[in-house]
Amino acid sequence: MNRAVKIGIAGTCTALLVAGGIGTYNLVHGLTGGTAGDRTEEAGFDPSTVSTTPPSGTEAVKLTRTFLDHWSGRQFDGAARITDAPDTAAQALRQYKDGLHLEKLTFTQVRSAGASPVTPGAAKVTFTVTAQVPGGSWSYPSAVAVRKSTNGAAAVHWNNSVLYPGLGDDQSLTAGTLPAGTSDAKVVAGDGKTDLASFASLRDIAATIRQNAKATGGRPGTGVAVLDADGTGVRTLKTFTEGRAPVIRTTIDARLQSAAEAAVKDPHLGGRPAGTVALDWSNGHILAVAHTGDDGDIAINGIKSPGSTMKIITAAALFDKAGLTPAGSAPCTDSLMANSQLFHNDPGVKPNPASDLTQAFAVSCNTSFIKDGFHYLVHDGDASALHDEAVDVFGMGSWSIGGGVATTDPSIPPDAQGGDQAAQFIGQGRVTATPLFMASVAATVRNAGFRQPVILPGQPQAAAPRPISPRTAGYLQSMMRTTAASGTAAPRLSGLSGVGAKTGTAEEGDHTNGWLTAYGSRIAAAALVEGGSSGVDSAGYVVRHLLTAG
Repeated sequence: MNRAVKIGIAGTCTALLVAGGIGTYNLVHGLTGGTAGDRTEEAGFDPSTVSTTPPSGTEAVKLTRTFLDHWSGRQFDGAARITDAPDTAAQALRQYKDGLHLEKLTFTQVRSAGASPVTPGAAKVTFTVTAQVPGGSWSYPSAVAVRKSTNGAAAVHWNNSVLYPGLGDDQSLTAGTLPAGTSDAKVVAGDGKTDLASFASLRDIAATIRQNAKATGGRPGTGVAVLDADGTGVRTLKTFTEGRAPVIRTTIDARLQSAAEAAVKDPHLGGRPAGTVALDWSNGHILAVAHTGDDGDIAINGIKSPGSTMKIITAAALFDKAGLTPAGSAPCTDSLMANSQLFHNDPGVKPNPASDLTQAFAVSCNTSFIKDGFHYLVHDGDASALHDEAVDVFGMGSWSIGGGVATTDPSIPPDAQGGDQAAQFIGQGRVTATPLFMASVAATVRNAGFRQPVILPGQPQAAAPRPISPRTAGYLQSMMRTTAASGTAAPRLSGLSGVGAKTGTAEEGDHTNGWLTAYGSRIAAAALVEGGSSGVDSAGYVVRHLLTAG
């Protein structure tokens, strides 16, 4: 008997247990007379003269059995010579063994399956592979195509699918510890377990963080997987032990995020686009971000005129730069001409010539703040005082909240001219902000100090050039509490303990946007509702949800 025949008999016994009508006797009889594999090696398969007539089922099964017997016996060169691409096949068979750390390989249920539907002029033979690999046993169905050349020699048609169905030429198999990549990490809330991707408003944020932040913990599973050419995992084929994904922990409060998701869909908003942000005012941690609408995440990127919520910063500048107090004079008139532009109050604001700053703030009188702003904060045409206050005390600038999440910077131009010099004091003109920034403004007031918002714990936080003075913080807290209890925010927030707030309604084209920013015992929050008729009757509903949940 020649060498190939000896291997055919001494190889895997399982391969000799036949099915589909070809028994052990037939196989042994074929071997003693010289196998089809032997004839392939001797006569030589010529790929350029492939016959259009496939080999018979019996012949294809015999050749396949010999090929599988060589393979299971780790006679890779012998198995490869039975293919139409010996060099490629030999290398691939060795890589199969090495990649799987193969302990044992058996083949069962070797059957003829008729003509190959994929390879013209070939017969299909199916079989089941069972591989013993680190961690356990892995079985899968497979198949080969057997074809003949015109000289009568037959060969197994080689491609990587012989190793595993559908395996690409640039792919390989691995067994043992399953590969893990950045995409496997879970981005979770502060509780360490709630997946941020489960919240509609945070899916894009979670995907960005997953790509840019470092995951920790986790435990890889074991099993069998397909690898790409660069060694990264494509898909898991068999799992022996479940792994635990590494996590990227964020500052998000899962309970508050759920409340925010519901808040931006409050029926009172009539389906209008809305965005909201909640912060822990003590440390700047972002606890919730939610939005609706088709224009992206307006909670952190909806750059709009913030309307009268800007009066918080205007009042701070009047206290810091002009030495005013909440009891300072701030007459509220029906209208006011400033730099040739006529300004009015919102409907419902009654004129009050004896108004002080607290009263003007509580009813959101535009003319009071424009008059005092011009008088005390614009000098020789220089209107940069409001910009400087926003930067120096409230930290306005380019923030990095962490994880590569992009936010849009607010803007108060220091070179405002004409009517914009007046409009800036009431959050109009070229002044722009986001709910994220306005939530931070309220947080700075309540905390008596700026803490730059972040979404990853430990993320570096930019500092404000100058801390807010205790005097100014105290004045603003008093005015915001009055606004929440008996001013423009009262219809939504009165009765809530320890709350300070400021409403805003900003004109934009042919409509208005509603704003409200506030702080409570733990959180500061702001909301924007595009098309809201007023801050209290739109954004007010959103912020109330958060304050009562927080």
